[in-house]
Amino acid sequence: MTSDPGKAVAVAVVACPFCSTLNRVKLDRLAGLPKCAECQKPLLLDRPVHATDEYLSKMINGTTVPVLVDFYADWCGPCKMMAPLLDELAHERAGELLVVKVNSDQNPVSPQGFGVRGIPTLIVLKDGQEVARQVGYAPKAALITLLEQAR
Repeated sequence: MTSDPGKAVAVAVVACPFCSTLNRVKLDRLAGLPKCAECQKPLLLDRPVHATDEYLSKMINGTTVPVLVDFYADWCGPCKMMAPLLDELAHERAGELLVVKVNSDQNPVSPQGFGVRGIPTLIVLKDGQEVARQVGYAPKAALITLLEQAR
């Protein structure tokens, strides 16, 4: 992403995986390996980041790029099949997409708030609003098509 004085810098709000502090990360600085403001450990946004019921809304509403939220469970076979695809998407689209994973067993409030009835459920949000949804396993091409709805 290039710096354009007339264009707002894309940001993502993410919780540190080590200390849970919410951080505002300028996405044009990902190559500089951003660090948590509290514990100084790295914030790696080229992979899915985890969210809890406590932080999901703040992460979605504070992020200026599209957000792909994966509601999953560790015991779910289709969820395990989706994981490497989401890893690829997060890596390939770092700086232009935030991939967030929410463990539905550990965080039951968020899935309920989004009307999730089956897992995996993938929800694409833009400017805090849902623009697309996929329930169940989907190949990577279908995920890319889903993401195009956030343009």
